[in-house]
Amino acid sequence: MRRRVAIVGAGITLFRRRLLETGKELSFEATKMALDSAGLTLKDIDAVVEGSAPDAFDGVHMKGEYLLDGSGGVGKPYERVYVGGGTGVFTPIAGWWNVASGFYDTCICVAEEKMSPLHPHPQYAFWSIFDQILERPLGTTLLWIFSLEMRRYMHKYGIKEEEIAEVAVKNKRNALDHPCAQLGAKITVEDVMKSEPICSPVKRLDVSPPSDGAATIILASEKVAKKLTDQPVWLDGVGWSLDSTHWTNRDLAYPEYVEKAAKMAYKMAGIKNPRKEIDIAEPYDPFDYKELHHLEGLQLAGKGEAPKLAIEGVSQRDGDMPVCPSGGLLGVGNPIAGGTAWRWQSHSCGRHDEDLRMLLAAQGRSRKKTGQEGCTDSCGSSLGRPNAGRNCSRHEILGADGNCPKRLQVIQARKLRQISSNKENISIRLQGSSQNIPGPRAWRLVDS
Repeated sequence: MRRRVAIVGAGITLFRRRLLETGKELSFEATKMALDSAGLTLKDIDAVVEGSAPDAFDGVHMKGEYLLDGSGGVGKPYERVYVGGGTGVFTPIAGWWNVASGFYDTCICVAEEKMSPLHPHPQYAFWSIFDQILERPLGTTLLWIFSLEMRRYMHKYGIKEEEIAEVAVKNKRNALDHPCAQLGAKITVEDVMKSEPICSPVKRLDVSPPSDGAATIILASEKVAKKLTDQPVWLDGVGWSLDSTHWTNRDLAYPEYVEKAAKMAYKMAGIKNPRKEIDIAEPYDPFDYKELHHLEGLQLAGKGEAPKLAIEGVSQRDGDMPVCPSGGLLGVGNPIAGGTAWRWQSHSCGRHDEDLRMLLAAQGRSRKKTGQEGCTDSCGSSLGRPNAGRNCSRHEILGADGNCPKRLQVIQARKLRQISSNKENISIRLQGSSQNIPGPRAWRLVDS
């Protein structure tokens, strides 16, 4: 019999184009924060799952083994998963089946990406995923494929670029108050349309940025979860499906693989009418059109109808069904494997009613050990008012910079050092000097 599984802790690093931390250190930062937020130590953890993208990013083969020290996997059941951009969702799913199966009561799920070491651009890591005979001679890149998909989507349903650009405007604006966001900004549709062309119709502001970063959640069985929190965040349904890598053989205008995964999750969760039963959605948005693509695959909009949600305000933060209120990948950043993992813990509190259904995830908790209560609307907090609870005593421990931890602020974001463009500082670091740059800190999580 399948056991109930809940999220009981979470952590996230900053997302930036370049961070000085190694992949091990990023994994450590996120995992330590998750353990602290749950009031646990590594001794309380039974298993560890790590998600990370192509080894080419770091230039380290067997990267799963390379990263296990920072993730707390030494001497424990440990596995690495990777299914491309969906890894951030698949990592917690892998943790879910470890706990739901009854094998383990607790599982750390870490999704990490260190894209910056690959030069001249991280996109080169994906060149080798294409068929050596049929595709590579064409000079195929992922941006090339996505541009074809966007063009086909627009052509089949008569969608304008300006309508798709509304998604980029919405998500970047939503990311402005996200404490870990890389590219939160106030932009207009005109800004998107005038941004540099990459591969028509894709432009710079249509695309999420390459990022370094990591996110971790801790999953627990029902018995353990109820000991840790009064309000565990239950994973009611999960689903997954992979399409063929031969992009010429699938419908570019509609993501059938998303539909299959969604129906699997809905069936498990007992959801009959997702458009009426889902309150918040966080679809994968590496490009602005992909949010629309995936909303349709998730059965939250009819085919070709998703653009209306942003235009008519339905998917805005104050709309009937907020979509990517966190800021999504377009605003927060896209460290490939970690690009969706942080969404599992990005909406922490403010709505604790039992009827709340979120896709992909929600988190609301209080900690019995410290007597803290979960966030309620009594402090005036809301998704659109990140500073409303500045003086709320309930949040003085969990809050960041004294603000109500409405979303990701429930986890203190540790400020990570960013690579300076100053050549002098870089040369000092290469010479091993500790005068201007802090030396390396412990990154290995071990039982003590």
